Amino acid sequence: MAQRSEVTLSKGPRFQVSKGLLTVLISTVVLFILSAVIAPTSVSPGPLGSMIPFAAILAIVGLGQMLVIQQAGIDLSVPGSVSLAAVIVSALPEIEDDRLLSAVILALVVAIAIGAFNGFLVGFLKLNPIIATLGTNSLLFGFVMLITQGIPRMTTALLLSVVSGSTFGIPNSVFFATAVLLIVIFVLRKTVPGRRFESIGASAPVAMVSGLRIKTHQAMAYVWAQVLYAIAGIMIAGVISEPNGSMGSAYLLPSVAVVVLGGTSLLGGRGLPTATVIAAVFLSQLDQFVLALGVNFAIRTLVQAAALAIGVAIYTVDWSRVRSLLRKFLSTQRRGEHQTSLPTA
Repeated sequence: MAQRSEVTLSKGPRFQVSKGLLTVLISTVVLFILSAVIAPTSVSPGPLGSMIPFAAILAIVGLGQMLVIQQAGIDLSVPGSVSLAAVIVSALPEIEDDRLLSAVILALVVAIAIGAFNGFLVGFLKLNPIIATLGTNSLLFGFVMLITQGIPRMTTALLLSVVSGSTFGIPNSVFFATAVLLIVIFVLRKTVPGRRFESIGASAPVAMVSGLRIKTHQAMAYVWAQVLYAIAGIMIAGVISEPNGSMGSAYLLPSVAVVVLGGTSLLGGRGLPTATVIAAVFLSQLDQFVLALGVNFAIRTLVQAAALAIGVAIYTVDWSRVRSLLRKFLSTQRRGEHQTSLPTA
C-alpha cells in the first residue's frame, strides 16, 4: 500500500498554475504598481471602492461568456440580457421591497428562456452564433424599451443595501462574484457534466464518437451564460440607483476581452474561471488608470480593444515559430552583408 501511494505521488503535483492565470496575475500586479507610481489617484480608496463592484459585475459577465466560448461560440446578446435583467428588477417592484424577490425570480426565468432560445438557434439549428445572438440582442433591447419607455426607474432600497453594502469591510459584490466563481469551478472541475462539457468544447467529433450529447451541452452553455448575465444585471441595479436601458452595452467587448486575457481559447476547450475573474480586475483597473490620466472615452475604448488584441496575440500566435523566422531573417541579412563586404576579384 505504501508503494502504491509513492507511485501516485510521483506522477507530479495535483495543482498546476496555467499560463493564462500566471500571465494575467503578473500583469495585474504590474498594473497596480504602475498605477500607484504614475497615477496614484487611481488606487486611492475612493476610486478603488467604486471600481470593485463593477469589476465584480464584469467578472460574472465574463464567466458567462467563457462558458459559451468554451463551446467555440460567442454571445453577442450580453448588452440586451444585462440591461433587461436590470430593468426588470428596477421597474417591476416600483420601489417596493416586498416585490423585489418576485422580480428577481422573473429576471432569472426570463434569462433561462433567452438562453434556451439562443441554445436552440446555435446548438440545434446550427446557426452562426454571431448572427443568432446579435439578432437576440436586438430583440431584447426592444423589450427593454417596451418596459421602460425610455424612462429610468428607481431601484428598491433593499437591493441597494444588499448589493452596494459591505460585510466585514468587504463589498458584498465581491462575495457575489466569489460565490459565482466557486460554483463555476466546482461544476466544471468536479462534476461529470462539467468534465463532459469541457471535453466537447475541446473536440466535438471525438466527444460525438464517445456518445456524448453534443447539441445539448452546446445549448446549455447559452442557458447558463444567460443566468450569469441576469445576476450581473441585478447587481447593476443594486449599484446604480436609476439604471437605464443601455447599461449592458458597456460589457460586450470587455466580456470577450477578459476571457481572452484569462487564457481561454476562442477555439473552445478548457476554461480558466479564476484567470477570467483576475482579468476582469485587470481590465477594470486599466480603465481606472486611463481615466486618471485624463483621456476621453474614445481612448478608453481603444485601450480595451488593444487589450483584447494583445490577449489574442499572446495565446494564439506561435511565438516559437515567430522567433525562428526572425532568426532566419537576421541570419540571411548578416550573410548578405558579409558577402557584400567581401573584396571583388
